[in-house]
Amino acid sequence: MLNFSNVMEITHLGHSSFKIRGKTATLITDPFDPAMLGLKFPKAEADIVTISHEHPDHNNSEIVGGNPVLVSGPGEYEIKKVKIIGVGVFHDKEFGEKRGTNTIYHIDMDGISIVHTGDLGHELGEKEIELLDGVDILLVSVGGVFTIDASEAVKLVSKLEPKIIIPMHYREIKGDAKFYQNLSPVEDFLTQMGKTGIGSVTKLVVTKDKLPAEQTVVVLDS
Repeated sequence: MLNFSNVMEITHLGHSSFKIRGKTATLITDPFDPAMLGLKFPKAEADIVTISHEHPDHNNSEIVGGNPVLVSGPGEYEIKKVKIIGVGVFHDKEFGEKRGTNTIYHIDMDGISIVHTGDLGHELGEKEIELLDGVDILLVSVGGVFTIDASEAVKLVSKLEPKIIIPMHYREIKGDAKFYQNLSPVEDFLTQMGKTGIGSVTKLVVTKDKLPAEQTVVVLDS
């Protein structure tokens, strides 16, 4: 039986935004501007908000209640027993010349290691891979155009070897058609991972000692 005081719960708020509720804190990643994406952002409070970069589909911290601490950019942070390392990367393959910089966050909460790639736009080098080593749960962009695509995401998965992979930043059928029309659907990533036919779930509930023995892909509803 699970001890619910030690359970981590992850829900998808849409696009690249997730709510991660742990024992000591609640963290929200990349809250977005609903008007830009055509997606509703649910009413939510958090202790911590991480921002991967300054584009409005990832940086709308004002929409999150609870007076959270804002984490934005590379560096080391510790807030309410949550340790966060921000790793500076780029939003494109041209060293930021097209879309600027991006921060990947390595989050250690309740003994579980979570990596959120933000709008990663290129293949990572050995230095970045080393900083992200030991990931349990990988929140990874898969839609292409503005980020790495499905095949590049699969390569990243093979390097990081996470126990759980949660795809994000793909075509949202409920979102604005003009914004999402060129992004690939999540099925492209599932096909390349050999995970076709898996259903989506409303949330992921996990504890450190209940992480899956075999690598698992989880698609979260938003």
